[in-house]
Amino acid sequence: MNSISFSSCADILRHLDGRGFFHMDLSLHRMVDALRALGLSRPPFLVAQVLGTNGKGSTSTFLASLARAHGHKVGLYTSPHFVLPDERIRINGRPLPCATWVDAANEVVRCGPELTYFEFLTVLAVLLFAREGVSLAVMEAGLGGRYDATTALAADVLAYVPIAKDHAAILGPTLRHIAADKAAAIRSAAPVFSAPQFPDAAEELRAAAARQGAPLSFVAPLDDSLPLGLAGAHQRGNAGLALAVWKFLASRLGSSPDDAAAQARGLASAFIPGRLQPAEGVRLPGEAAPLPPLLLDGAHNAHGMQSLIRHLQGRGLTPRAVLYSCLGDKEWQPAAALLHRQVPDAPFLVPGLHNERAADAGEVAAFLNAHTPGAARVTDDVPSALRLAAAVPPPAGAAPDRAPVLICGSLYLLSELYAFLPRLLEAD
Repeated sequence: MNSISFSSCADILRHLDGRGFFHMDLSLHRMVDALRALGLSRPPFLVAQVLGTNGKGSTSTFLASLARAHGHKVGLYTSPHFVLPDERIRINGRPLPCATWVDAANEVVRCGPELTYFEFLTVLAVLLFAREGVSLAVMEAGLGGRYDATTALAADVLAYVPIAKDHAAILGPTLRHIAADKAAAIRSAAPVFSAPQFPDAAEELRAAAARQGAPLSFVAPLDDSLPLGLAGAHQRGNAGLALAVWKFLASRLGSSPDDAAAQARGLASAFIPGRLQPAEGVRLPGEAAPLPPLLLDGAHNAHGMQSLIRHLQGRGLTPRAVLYSCLGDKEWQPAAALLHRQVPDAPFLVPGLHNERAADAGEVAAFLNAHTPGAARVTDDVPSALRLAAAVPPPAGAAPDRAPVLICGSLYLLSELYAFLPRLLEAD
């Protein structure tokens, strides 16, 4: 008999910690059973599931912003969080505070006492969205597709961002293996929209869609005619995908699919932290002098790093210093090498992350120093790295405002930054 119960947000967080942040059990039966017990296998709102590798969070954010701009109440479920889990469950752009979770969390744990960390939050999000009366829930997949918790929920439309080689130790050694797992989320005849894909990934999506009788459309990036709330040329692809999905959903939500003014507002007002996010006038706690301009980005693989580099080149930015840390279970070396070749003269500061999956900071620094001796040094933590970076002058000939401190390599590095600079988590 289940004896777990919660009386506060702290109780919920302790329960989640006990489930293990990175614990996975690749199956869907716990999710299916919990959703069925709650009567939410087919929820009372439309569901858009967003899958793939690079751009899931941005595409989800664009889609939610488009729906909000048309006057709809929208639930947005994303991962990971930076500081607190309530960042993952948002309604109309704002986190639903953990303090409001207690009743719903008790209902979830009664129906699914064995749910993993991610499964518990996924079911909780669905229940909270139902209770709050959203008309659309945008659900970002966490990892893969076949056994991702979000796949247990009936979806009205699926969106695939570019699929790249990621989580190879879990999903398979090749891009085709990884794409096959993600494509296995196509489980009904619900329409599928996809960004342009590598040939192997496109073949897997076509085959999976054909098996289910699901229409599949590949969507071109948005042109430059509309301003976007998220920076970077690669966001044109994410915005184009989100807009195509929105146009499909619009009539089902009673909105016009051709309201150009609302579409422009939605695309321009999208915000998500850690995606080519500029920050100026930032002060470390207890210090009077502001830091140099910062540029925060979650680029962690070669595909993401190429997008970051294009942004630096397109904006004429020359980082004065780089804070770089990464997870050891990802193929971080190609991304690190790409960035180092782009900014060979910038010092790299490698803070140790308080994360069991983090790559060893000494190993990362040694890899960078093998290319240019002395290019990288290990620091104790993010604040000490920022203080060192603040003392680095702009490169010769670069204006101070065009020479930011670049912070990248992992969303988990950014989470340690946001922990002591939480105002950067929300739009100004």
